[in-house]
Amino acid sequence: MYETTDEEFEQAVEDALASIPPRFLDALENVGVTVADAPTAAQLASLRRGDAPSEGTRSGGILLGLYEGVPLTERGLYYGNVTPDVVTIFKQAHERIFSTREQVVEQIRKTVVHEIGHYFGLSDADLRRMGY
Repeated sequence: MYETTDEEFEQAVEDALASIPPRFLDALENVGVTVADAPTAAQLASLRRGDAPSEGTRSGGILLGLYEGVPLTERGLYYGNVTPDVVTIFKQAHERIFSTREQVVEQIRKTVVHEIGHYFGLSDADLRRMGY
C-alpha cells in the first residue's frame, strides 16, 4: 500500500492526460476527468446492472477508474444537449493495490488511457489487448 496526498494523485492524473497524444486530446469533446477517493453507491450499482454508459477499469476486482457517458461510436445525428461524459479515477483503489510511487503513477497512466479509450468506443477487451 502506497499513500499519496490528494495533490500528488491529482498531479499524476494531469500528467497522465498530458501524456496522451495531442490528436486524441484534441478530439475529446464534452468529457471531464475527475478524481474521487472511491466509487459512489450509484456508480457501483450502474456497473452491477450493466448500464451502457458505465465501463470501469479493474484490477483484481477492485475498480480503479470509470467512464460514464456516450462513446463517440454511439453518438448519432441527434446527439447534443447532454451532460458531459465523466472519467473518474479512484485514489484509494490505486493506493490499496500498489506499494510504490512508481507503480501508482504507472497504473494511473494506464487507467486514464483505458477510460479515455472507452470514450473513443474501445471495449475492455480491446484495451486489455493494447496493454491498458
